[in-house]
Amino acid sequence: QVQLVESGGGLVQAGDSLRLSCAASGRTFSRGVMGWFRRPPGQEREYVAAIAWSGGSTAYAESVKGRFTISRDNAKNTVSLQMTALKPEDTAVYFCAARNGAWIRSRPDDYDLWGQGTQVTVSS
Repeated sequence: QVQLVESGGGLVQAGDSLRLSCAASGRTFSRGVMGWFRRPPGQEREYVAAIAWSGGSTAYAESVKGRFTISRDNAKNTVSLQMTALKPEDTAVYFCAARNGAWIRSRPDDYDLWGQGTQVTVSS
C-alpha cells in the first residue's frame, strides 16, 4: 500500500530551526512532484513548498521564502523541508503530498497522495 509518512515535527521557540522529513513507501515518486502543505489552527490547508522530480525546480509560498528549503532524495524516496527562523505563525500541522504530474502546482487538489501530518508548534 502506498504511504507517505512525515516526521520531525515538534515544539520549538521562535527563531529556531526544524527539519521535516517525508518517506514514501510502496511506490516511487521519482517522476512526480512532491510538496509540503500546512494547516494552521482554525484555518484551511495552505501551500508551503514544492519540488519537481529532478530537484532542479522548486517553488515556495511567499510567507516562507528565504526561510524554508525543500529538497528530495529520489534514491531514498524522501523529501525534506528545512525550516529556519521559525515564527509563531508557522505553527501548523504540516503535510507531505505527492502528485504524478511533472509540473509544480500549489493547489491541494492537484496532489494525489497525502501523509497524515506532523505538528509543528513555534512558541514566542
